[in-house]
Amino acid sequence: MKARLIAVGERPPAWVSEGYGEYRKRLSHWLPLDLVEVEPGVRGKGRDVVRAMQDEGARVLAALPKHAHVVALDGRGRGYSSEQLAQRMEHWRGQGRDLAFLVGGPEGHAPEVLARADEQWSLGPLTLPHMLVRLVLSEQLYRAAALLANHPYHRA
Repeated sequence: MKARLIAVGERPPAWVSEGYGEYRKRLSHWLPLDLVEVEPGVRGKGRDVVRAMQDEGARVLAALPKHAHVVALDGRGRGYSSEQLAQRMEHWRGQGRDLAFLVGGPEGHAPEVLARADEQWSLGPLTLPHMLVRLVLSEQLYRAAALLANHPYHRA
């Protein structure tokens, strides 16, 4: 099983890239995780935000691997403890499909993206910068994989 993180936004700050890279490396033998950055829709004075979301959504959907189980990160999604996420990961492994995790733009996901998602996952009630979500997601996936492997990383 492989995973793809499809995220709206380009050129993260160095600290995000370094942190994501560290957890991606640690996770690589349990769940290879590739990042696909999607160009954000055009926003600004006189621009249509709905159109920007639609453009982002189309690019996100085009980046999806065929037959992947799609998990959209969304504040209205289901929240998991680390142990629950490990159980969810075990479920995903049992499906035998690749995974795609989706991080939307400033206004969230386009309706078409949410309609395509097999499930929605919330990282909690806080509003997080989208670049930080990349780092939190990769760390939590690593933690879940470490729990499943009985690795000492997770000390509850």
